[in-house]
Amino acid sequence: MKQRYYSLDVFRGATVALMIMVNNPGTWAHMFAPLKHAPWHGCTPTDLVFPFFLFAVGNAMSFVIPRLQDAGDSMFWKKVVKRTILIFAIGLFLNWWPFVQWVGDSLHFKEWVNAENPEKGIRIFGVLQRIAVAYFFASVLAYYFSPKRLIYISAVLLLGYWGLCAFLGGSDPYSLEGWFGTAIDKQILGVAHMYKGEGVPFDPEGLMSTLPAIVQVVFGYLAGVFIKKQGQVDWLWTKVPASAEPHFKLLSGLFVTGFILVVLAWTWSLGFPINKKIWTSSYVLYTTGLGIMTIGGMIWFIEVQGVKNAVTKFFDVFGKNPLFIFVLSGLLPRFLGLFRIPNGMAEDGTAKYTTALTWFYNNVCAQIPGPPEVGSFVYSLCFLAVMWAICYALDKKGIYVKV
Repeated sequence: MKQRYYSLDVFRGATVALMIMVNNPGTWAHMFAPLKHAPWHGCTPTDLVFPFFLFAVGNAMSFVIPRLQDAGDSMFWKKVVKRTILIFAIGLFLNWWPFVQWVGDSLHFKEWVNAENPEKGIRIFGVLQRIAVAYFFASVLAYYFSPKRLIYISAVLLLGYWGLCAFLGGSDPYSLEGWFGTAIDKQILGVAHMYKGEGVPFDPEGLMSTLPAIVQVVFGYLAGVFIKKQGQVDWLWTKVPASAEPHFKLLSGLFVTGFILVVLAWTWSLGFPINKKIWTSSYVLYTTGLGIMTIGGMIWFIEVQGVKNAVTKFFDVFGKNPLFIFVLSGLLPRFLGLFRIPNGMAEDGTAKYTTALTWFYNNVCAQIPGPPEVGSFVYSLCFLAVMWAICYALDKKGIYVKV
């Protein structure tokens, strides 16, 4: 059996680890700035996590698509459709979980659409759903079109999305109020099934902003094709490279391409701002460029220089079970939230409750000296350590959850 592509495991694992960490602070009210998303335009380190993961999905596809092309159309459609449906269904399951919630002193079923407030319900889209949809369309494109044509198709999609935003939007087409995609999401998904974290119905993983996210996966696929074309697959799994020339061609190609994409993104952002929440085309180029340079750096240090230590091992185990541990990191806190711990009495005489994780944050992490962001960050690290321990145990037993 062929050895795993170690750099990709580390890259993917690092993105999953950061995703888990930023999604599980001690309190959302106190987070260090780099661990927050940009309020609207702009890009923080946290805003790199999701596109990096999509890039990794595409990179892994470059090793799978050739095998599917050899197997034929029937096998391709069976595998891709099945995987798409499963990932999307898991994401929807995660949004609905744990199916009940506390209302006063009793548990009530979480309705698909709230009977008392028809604008509240279960959100349809989310991170996993976007991964599923982007994976599906990117797989179809990669299966039927050559890499050269994929570059042209990607350019058309990114330019087309820019045109849709500019001409179908309001007076300020790149603002929360003016972005055209919200109206489409309301019509197709319904207000009850949209994200409302911005204070209004607006889904950052909605239908229209998924269009450029498909290109993110395609770019990851093209990067993987480039790596394979350079004939690096064999030496990527050895500590001692056979010669320096192939490494130079591969790594210089990655770094130069990444730099060009970043410059193009900065230039494009003058008219089409870098924005994760509406996943602008300039954001795709910017994050892809950084992703290409990051994976290039990892290949240099890990594969060429043979740097494999505790840090790479830490992220490696996340990368071997990325979907499983990401889903578990969402399921576990919500499940534990059903078990309430008495926590004194309120001023009106009613009982107060807390949960195990909230108790741990308030009584342990929040007591650490320093600004409150420190305690919130320590809680994130503790939660991440628990998730790592689970991944490590699975890796030691050779258990890898596949979808």
